[in-house]
Amino acid sequence: MRDDVQKLRDQRANLWEQAKALLDAGLNSAEDVQTYERMEGDLDALDNRIDALERAAERGDRYSQGITPPAAILGGSSDADEDADDRAFESAFRNFLKVGVNDLDPEERAIMRAQFSRIENAAAVGTGGAGGYTVPAAFRDKFVEVQKQFGTMLREAEVIETDTGANLPWPTNDDTGNAGAILAENTAVTEQDLTFGTAALDAYMYTSKMVRASLQFLQDTMLPEAWLAKKLGERVGRILSQHFTTGTGTNQPDGIVTSAGVGVTGAGSFATTGGISGDNLLDLIESVDDAYLASGNAKFMIHQTVRKAVRKLKGTDGQYLWQPGLQAGVPNMLSGYPVAINNDMAALAQGSKSALFGDIRQAYVVRIVKGLQVLRLTERYADYLQVGFLAFERADGTMQDANAVKVFQATATA
Repeated sequence: MRDDVQKLRDQRANLWEQAKALLDAGLNSAEDVQTYERMEGDLDALDNRIDALERAAERGDRYSQGITPPAAILGGSSDADEDADDRAFESAFRNFLKVGVNDLDPEERAIMRAQFSRIENAAAVGTGGAGGYTVPAAFRDKFVEVQKQFGTMLREAEVIETDTGANLPWPTNDDTGNAGAILAENTAVTEQDLTFGTAALDAYMYTSKMVRASLQFLQDTMLPEAWLAKKLGERVGRILSQHFTTGTGTNQPDGIVTSAGVGVTGAGSFATTGGISGDNLLDLIESVDDAYLASGNAKFMIHQTVRKAVRKLKGTDGQYLWQPGLQAGVPNMLSGYPVAINNDMAALAQGSKSALFGDIRQAYVVRIVKGLQVLRLTERYADYLQVGFLAFERADGTMQDANAVKVFQATATA
């Protein structure tokens, strides 16, 4: 798989050189424009394939180890015993997804009780034949990974986990506007108090909504837990990333774009400037204090439409500002800084906030409450011979340091 990724990177590099040559020639005909736009679409497709394959390779390395419950819990000691315990647990969890807790045999129930921190019976979830479990570590790891795949902010922000969803306040202080002074001899020292504020994280309840599976599917498929983690993770990851990016802060998290200050506003006509210029990018970088650039974590976060626009921009040295990563682990670069694509930001348009720059991890914090819960509902869809699955996760996010990032806002002039 890694060889395939490198081949795609080489293919992208060659295509990018052809696209640059076409741009340098001036796009002098409608055919040139059409050819460049086709190349641009191919570059986007290659970007997406490379990202997907790299994530798949990373997950493959991690998931190849399988579900590994602690040996002490299941009573194993040797490697052979641990392997047997692993297989027993995987089988028990798979059967739980297929038939529910009531139809597990006594041995499987014992395995599930030993592994899970909590078992909820029908009365706890209010449905006669339903069973809810706090999911095991390996399943939860897969769920979280899929969330991150579909949620840029879950990859880029600081993420903390707490055992409860109680309100989590902390003090804030911005003393950047104050400085010391020279003190004359025999002169009293001037006082300058520190001003504190407060910020807090709550825990909104997020749900994947319902996923229904036929009994035939559950009986025939070999890995329903992987399928389930993927589907539920995609859904929760999408809504979390949306809210952490552009949330209003009213009955939902306040998004990083919503809370960030405007570092640069585009000038001139949107139709003539294309919405963003090389000077805009440099001004956006300079709108963030050097203290945040020194961390080494500063990067651009942009909508895909911004990528389309900035690919055509050159610096004063005549070099293109956009530089695709040529090797595994090397990100695409813009004006010398890494780039994260976040299509939960607004598409580039008049007045849009489609680009952000700074230390995103320093700026924004995400709070996830432990205890992802999967509910299995059997009676509700019994007449369809279907089983319903849904997941819950409690989460919140907020700006913790607004000085660490700034957004670019396109001109409002048509």
